[in-house]
Amino acid sequence: MSDTSTRQFISFTIGDEEYGVDIMAIREIKGWTATTELPNTPAFIRGVINLRGAIVPILDLRARFSAQRTDASDRHVIIVVAVGTRVAGILVDAVADIITVPTEGIQPIPQLDHTDAAGFLAGLVTVDGRMVALMDLDRIFDFDTLGDLSAGLAA
Repeated sequence: MSDTSTRQFISFTIGDEEYGVDIMAIREIKGWTATTELPNTPAFIRGVINLRGAIVPILDLRARFSAQRTDASDRHVIIVVAVGTRVAGILVDAVADIITVPTEGIQPIPQLDHTDAAGFLAGLVTVDGRMVALMDLDRIFDFDTLGDLSAGLAA
């Protein structure tokens, strides 16, 4: 099987749900760090952190999906990702696994309803009997919608 026929993802949990992010988009995984909140930002933006001199916005993925803000603690994790030319972080409950899936094993999202959360997904895979929803980072971090929060935060 060639490298182009499989993809790797880092899976992580939010509550009882498991999600995956393309491993190539991940820059760093770090423990929860308190953020500096910014005024006039959406509720799902926790604020920003200083990551070795770079100001990185942190998005609360639970709040982005359900409007229920995460009660962050030392057990939570920030996954720092590259989205286009920008770097941003997502707050998740825990990192679960590195998964390798055949490209043809990625299933489309069923068109059952038009929930906001479904719009943030790129596909579904089954791994060891569990369902993992794959994130579409470009949709989650729609910087046009989020405004100038990350203006000047080039990777």
